[in-house]
Amino acid sequence: MGALFWKPFIPGVFRSPGPWGGLRPTMPSLLLLAAALLSSWAQLPAEASSWWSLAMNPVQRPEMFIIGAQPVCSQLPGLSPGQRKLCQLYQEHMAYIGEGAKTGIKECQYQFRQRRWNCSTVDNTSVFGRVMQIGSRETAFTYAVSAAGVVNAISRACREGELSTCGCSRTARPKDLPRDWLWGGCGDNVEYGYRFAKEFVDAREREKNFAKGSEEQGRVLMNLQNNEAGRRAVYKMADIACKCHGVSGSCSLKTCWLQLAEFRKVGDQLKEKYDSAAAMRITRKGKLELVNSRFNQPTPEDLVYVDPSPDYCLRNETTGSLGTQGRLCNKTSEGMDGCELMCCGRGYDQFKSLQVERCHCKFHWCCFVKCKKCTEIVDQYVCK
Repeated sequence: MGALFWKPFIPGVFRSPGPWGGLRPTMPSLLLLAAALLSSWAQLPAEASSWWSLAMNPVQRPEMFIIGAQPVCSQLPGLSPGQRKLCQLYQEHMAYIGEGAKTGIKECQYQFRQRRWNCSTVDNTSVFGRVMQIGSRETAFTYAVSAAGVVNAISRACREGELSTCGCSRTARPKDLPRDWLWGGCGDNVEYGYRFAKEFVDAREREKNFAKGSEEQGRVLMNLQNNEAGRRAVYKMADIACKCHGVSGSCSLKTCWLQLAEFRKVGDQLKEKYDSAAAMRITRKGKLELVNSRFNQPTPEDLVYVDPSPDYCLRNETTGSLGTQGRLCNKTSEGMDGCELMCCGRGYDQFKSLQVERCHCKFHWCCFVKCKKCTEIVDQYVCK
């Protein structure tokens, strides 16, 4: 229903008085940010640390700061110089950026739970380890879903009144909304969430300076493309939600507002984009082009990658692959979770495990459900 009413702006051609939808930072703030971006062109160690680490290390909210303590931004690991400046200007946002990163990581692990690479986290600093140094399609998905998580978290924090620089969505009333329906419920501020996520997440890439046409520049362009694809997935999937009013639920009147889609739906869409991701290469002019020109040119909503995926079958310290040894597999499945594919032909071991489940549940008046515990011995299989 919402798709009929709400026509989102095109993020790529957005023009506004300021990056925060009309709420401008002060002039000193802009000067600090510009100085940070101009002074941080030196390349950091390749993904030795990442802003994803905010998901692994809870960020204190401003009301929790201790007088005289070291500023929170200087203590956060994984931030680039530009991101650290944004942290100083918008400290209250950082806890929600961490929540967004955590949401993205969890969704990544759900989407890849039955694949050889299952989005495993290996430490609290780099989070995913050396495997992210390879510009593979798995890396593309990870960047996209993480950026999407930040848009989701910031948009919702605005609606809930947690951030001083934004509030409920200011999206104009959809033209096709029936006249007798009210527009004005407090919606998720996806416009602000998109803009802030773009500034923060992309800052790390935009402050790098590589030779035009170099492989390193190709990787930066790949990351920026996938960040944008993740943000657009959240933005374009936001929908119209309505609540009925009237005597005895007659729904004679409705109040409507803009609402984010369930993040699982965003993850599902990005997983489809992963399956159709485009292989790209950098040109001498510093642009990404298709490796195979017979395919359609990717849109800003598509995922791209520049390197083939590493072999995820065996543990490899160089690539960061953890291998599939010890992973559970499904003996009867012919898919990626099946023992033949998951174990890469190495075979598997069988063992029995005891599972305890709730069973024979009954509803008791009023008002609780009482269940028994049933135990069952099941066969499980792990890769050799």
